[in-house]
Amino acid sequence: MQHNLAARIRKSARIYGLFVLRSGLTSDTYFDKYQFESDPILLRAIAEAMAPLVPPGTEVLAGLEMGGIPIVTMLSQVTGIPAAFIRKEPKDYGTCQYAEGASLQGKRFVLIEDVVSSGGAIIDALAKLKVDGMVPELALCVIDRQSGGAEALRAVGLGLKAAFTFAEIERG
Repeated sequence: MQHNLAARIRKSARIYGLFVLRSGLTSDTYFDKYQFESDPILLRAIAEAMAPLVPPGTEVLAGLEMGGIPIVTMLSQVTGIPAAFIRKEPKDYGTCQYAEGASLQGKRFVLIEDVVSSGGAIIDALAKLKVDGMVPELALCVIDRQSGGAEALRAVGLGLKAAFTFAEIERG
């Protein structure tokens, strides 16, 4: 099952070329996550594979803008756990919040991301959350590129669990 899902993700989203990653590093392989996030059948299968990674007692799933939003929405559907949506920057109108949806204040929550390379997006979100006294229990992602993200997150006190590693997708 996992092997088949890894192969489906690879077929859907892996592209070759020369790509600059968020971390600034370059790679000859890129996972166009929007390809697997826009396929409702594949996205549901991914969320079902991620569901067992959600720690017991989790009260809110918090997806990071932009790629974590489809993942957290489907994972919320699969688990029945409410979702929150974490913006990169607060909007400057309306509620002016960076965290929308279910409240995180005083809740046990996990951060949801699509692909983790350096962990930079999660670290940025974590900094905002900590200022407001909110600390996630864990970060979950679809693919850990195995390029230092897990180690960077561990260095700031946050664990990372992935449905798949880069190596597993490549073997898939």
